[in-house]
Amino acid sequence: MEWLLRSLAGLAFAVGAVVAPGARVEAAPTSGVNDWSCRPSAEHPRPVVLLHGLGAPAYEHMSYLAEHLADRGWCAYYETYGQGSPLFLNGGLRPIAESAQEVAAHIDDVLAATGADEVDLVGHSEGGFLTLYIPKVLGYGDRVHRVFALAPPTHGTTYAGVYGLADAMGLRDVVDLIARLAGCGACVDLVIGGPAVRTLTTGPIAVPGVDYTIVASRFDVLVTPTDTAFVPEPGVDNRYVQDDCPNDPVGHLGIATDPTVAQLMVNTLDPANAAPIACSVGLPV
Repeated sequence: MEWLLRSLAGLAFAVGAVVAPGARVEAAPTSGVNDWSCRPSAEHPRPVVLLHGLGAPAYEHMSYLAEHLADRGWCAYYETYGQGSPLFLNGGLRPIAESAQEVAAHIDDVLAATGADEVDLVGHSEGGFLTLYIPKVLGYGDRVHRVFALAPPTHGTTYAGVYGLADAMGLRDVVDLIARLAGCGACVDLVIGGPAVRTLTTGPIAVPGVDYTIVASRFDVLVTPTDTAFVPEPGVDNRYVQDDCPNDPVGHLGIATDPTVAQLMVNTLDPANAAPIACSVGLPV
C-alpha cells in the first residue's frame, strides 16, 4: 500500500492535479487569442476552440498552439474548464460529464460571437478526449467540423502503469477513492474501464460529417499504452508524430508545444494549403 500511495502522488504530480490556490484569472488575449471581436475569414471560415489537459490552466497549456493559429489568421479561443473550485487555477479535474457541458457552452458562446455555424476543435490529453466525447455524447456533430486530438486517452489510460498494477493487486477501488478524495473525478473517468471511457467507446466514436485526426507519440509514458489514443474507424486519420518525423522524441506534455505538431495541426485545419513538415525536436516529457 505504501508503494501505491507513492505512485499516486507521482501520478498527481505528473498530470498537474496538485492545484495551486489563487483567484481564477483567464489570460488576456495575446496575438489575437480570445478576441471576441474576431470574425472568421474566407481563408479560415471556422473559429478554433482549444481544450487543455487534466490539471492545467488553459492559458498555460494551450497558449502555444492557440497563438500559432491566431498569428496565421484564425479566430482562436480557450478557457479553463473543470475547475474543482473558483479558487483553483488548474482545470480538468471535475468529472468528464460536467466538463463536457462547460465546454459545450463555451462552443456555443464562440459560435454566437463569431457568427459561424461550426467550430474546429483542438485538444490535448483530456482535452483531446473531450473533442471526441462532445460531438458523440452531447450531439454536437452539427456544430463541429474538424477535430485535431493530441494524445487523447480515448480507450483509457493506465496513468504510466499505476492503474495496471492496482488492478493486478485488486486495489482499483482504493485508487479510485483516493483520486476522488483528491478532487479529481476526471482521473477516475479516464482510466481504462472508467465511466467516461465506457460511455465514449460504447458503439462507434466518430460522428458522420466530422473530420477526425488523432496524433500520438510513440514515446508517451503517461497515456499508456500509446495506441489507446486511436480510433480505428472510417474517416479517422490516426498517426504518430514519428510517422512524419522518426527522430522527434516528443512526449506526452511536450506534444502541445512541438513545432512539428503545430504544423500538423495547421495542415489538418487547412488541408488545401498544407505545407511540408519541417521536423523539430519536441520535449521528451
